[in-house]
Amino acid sequence: MDTPAPVSAAAAVFGGRRRVPGRLSGLAVLCLVFLPYALGHYLSCLLRTVNAVLAPHLVNAAALTPGDLGLLTSAYFLAFAVAQLPVGIALDRYGPRLVQVPMLLLAAVGTFAFACSGDFVQMLAARTVMGLGLAGCFMAAVKAISTWISPARLPSVQGYLIAAGGLGAASSTLPVRLFLQHADWRWLFVVLALCCVAVALLILLLAPTPPAAPRKCFDIAIMGEVFRHPAFRETAGLVLVPHTVFFGIQGLWIGRWLTDVGRFPEQGVTWLLYLGMAAVIFGAIAVGMVTEWAARRGVDTISVAAVGVSLFVMVQCGFVLGWQPTLPMLSVLFTLVGTITGIEYTIVAQAMPPALTGRASTCLNLLIFTGAFIVQAGFGMIVGLWLPDPAGHLPAAAYQWAFFVLVLVQLPGIAWFVWRRRRPLLANPVESPL
Repeated sequence: MDTPAPVSAAAAVFGGRRRVPGRLSGLAVLCLVFLPYALGHYLSCLLRTVNAVLAPHLVNAAALTPGDLGLLTSAYFLAFAVAQLPVGIALDRYGPRLVQVPMLLLAAVGTFAFACSGDFVQMLAARTVMGLGLAGCFMAAVKAISTWISPARLPSVQGYLIAAGGLGAASSTLPVRLFLQHADWRWLFVVLALCCVAVALLILLLAPTPPAAPRKCFDIAIMGEVFRHPAFRETAGLVLVPHTVFFGIQGLWIGRWLTDVGRFPEQGVTWLLYLGMAAVIFGAIAVGMVTEWAARRGVDTISVAAVGVSLFVMVQCGFVLGWQPTLPMLSVLFTLVGTITGIEYTIVAQAMPPALTGRASTCLNLLIFTGAFIVQAGFGMIVGLWLPDPAGHLPAAAYQWAFFVLVLVQLPGIAWFVWRRRRPLLANPVESPL
């Protein structure tokens, strides 16, 4: 039975003027709700992808192998995955304000520790703490937006939130490159740690606290119900693995591939990464427009996802073939087309009962970040099977085989979806009128 949540000691310490949803003006919602939490998501995406530009500096600083680099960067995803369930429960119980402030401070500790790290083990531990602290940024933003913004405006505002994350990813490329022309990479993480503290203070001082809501007990059986739901299983079977590939490769290995295979200079790699990360913003907008256009013509969202995932796998086949003139285009297409994988949140929200949508998003996050950890670390282990040349570049064959493995693990999901859609047609063939 639900009971009113008492005022906790944490709530007493952090204070916060309680306000009733719907009583804030549009400007107040923008300044007090959207911007503070969107800045947290911005930092989360920036720190998630920054190693793509910093990889040469990190390799030189700690003598990292490709396997070490993949494991180091992917520790962020593993920490995200571990934190999803407890963070989701805490957000429901205490609200985004009381959860985000201490977590961002924890992220600041991990980010500062990364700046002070001297070897692989210290970097790995710091990167894990960093990921734990930032694990709730997106969910907290969605929770806050859902509380303070009317349902009719949620799709567009959540689109702006995704765009803020795209800006964070874009900021991890060219702006970071410009920063490194004036300071060491360690100072970059000191600055980012201070940014985490600043965003925590913004949320603490500005974000409103909603009225106390009834507490709901966590029931693991409901999580099992989510995993058993046909819509969740069909969506995950088609989109989950491509989504983990998109996250795992975008945040690190595209940059290394451009350096080793394309032999682009560091400045050229940074520009191409910037274009690719910026393409995430346009890709997210395009996915929404195409999905709405298809819906008006009677095409369901998961069919749009199937076409998009197939195109995404075709782009990866270009990496396998390794035709030199297409390398810059492929690096941008990977992120542009890969944004289709984020559509699984929309499919699940549309197809599942409202009572399960929140837990379904948590389950998706858990699977996505676990898979991204496996992809990012596994890709490094595969390319690490080849020896670098005297200049430190891995051969093109190393990346071609690694991308070939990724293509192979995504094909069964597409084939399974096509087979499921064709099965009713085969069972009930259309009779010829002749």
